[in-house]
Amino acid sequence: MAVTGPRQTSVCRDCYAEFSDARQSCTQCRSIRTYSHPQLSELAVAHVDCDAFYASIEKRDNPELVAKPVIVGGGKRGVVSTCCYIARTYGVRSAMPMFKALKACPNAVVIRPRMSVYAEEGRKIREMMLELTPIVEPVSIDEAYLDLTGTEKLHGHSPAISLMALQRRVERELRLTISVGLSVNKFLAKTASEMDKPRGFCAISAEEAPGLLAPMSVRVIGGVGPALEKKLNAAGIATVGDIQRLDAREMVKRFGETGLWLHNCAFGRHARKVTTGGERKTVSTETTLFEDVSDAAALEDLLWKLSQRTADRAKAAGVDGRVVNLKLKTASFKTISRQTQLHAPTQLAQSIFRAARPLLAKETTGAKYRLIGVGLSELSPAGGDALDLADPKALKRAGAERAADVARSKFGEDAVRTGRAVRSQGPKAD
Repeated sequence: MAVTGPRQTSVCRDCYAEFSDARQSCTQCRSIRTYSHPQLSELAVAHVDCDAFYASIEKRDNPELVAKPVIVGGGKRGVVSTCCYIARTYGVRSAMPMFKALKACPNAVVIRPRMSVYAEEGRKIREMMLELTPIVEPVSIDEAYLDLTGTEKLHGHSPAISLMALQRRVERELRLTISVGLSVNKFLAKTASEMDKPRGFCAISAEEAPGLLAPMSVRVIGGVGPALEKKLNAAGIATVGDIQRLDAREMVKRFGETGLWLHNCAFGRHARKVTTGGERKTVSTETTLFEDVSDAAALEDLLWKLSQRTADRAKAAGVDGRVVNLKLKTASFKTISRQTQLHAPTQLAQSIFRAARPLLAKETTGAKYRLIGVGLSELSPAGGDALDLADPKALKRAGAERAADVARSKFGEDAVRTGRAVRSQGPKAD
């Protein structure tokens, strides 16, 4: 269905019928799920975000949870990985300490993360995205930017319709929902995706951006964290509109280069392009322990579990890492960071664990730890498993791990368990 005639302003999200005027319902299929925007057929940069991804998978796989508040996370000293929209009505949020989440929502069902399952579902959605455009920039397992510029001839319709079709395909094939933001750059696309959740679709043009952004908190600008927000608030700047009222020279005078960046974002200007390599710097997993631990064997067993989770995330994101990072936090809250460089980039749990284990051994000299984490940095697109002359058995282990991944995704986390995992009862973690 090629886009012809008057500029497309409305599309039915169910049958993709196009109309040149704004309307409340579709005249072809009678659906009320229509979307109208005067520049709908001209926008091509998208932000796609899965809705409460981990929790939605758990509800899909266990229908008994559908009407219940669900928190994915665990451990009294752990944090919330994510939660469903029912739990959010109680005030539960991602990264919230678990004890606070359970205080806010005592009836919540708490589920331990199944990272290999989430990674596999994320991979399926990523493959669907790549069928629309090769320019996909992963942000996490369940989030990515897409640039669909020039895809109209390939698909026979506008990027907006391609993205609506993606939403419907994810719902039909995976029984999950995604929200889509469409605009002229990454910043506005992400802002749009946050404006209509869950199962939402929202577009923002460059012309309307300043007006839409003006009443929003400065935190809407990606990169403005608590520290910068506090600094801006102290200068009398609380909303994007407050930035708009100052000229660029004044912002630069007050905040240096950051001021110019903030001023550009305030008017919807954002120069960073969607890139296939992504801007992600690290892939990591960490856990806060239920009780402080000093036992070297117990910490090593935890390191293996975390190496598996980090590998799952790297595989879902389609990246390898050349540097392995170890993070520890002592009982007195002192953070210890160690790293080592690999001969070749990897995304395999075995390789991550083998590199991090000696780093951990140097730190397990009696000190008690309340947190342990492991990650990959110096990321690059995944290049496949390579022969390592210094480790002739590496390819064999890689093949076994890939086979185990398939089994875990089909039959659950416990479908394949290593000897280390079987013998390890270890301390509880989040």
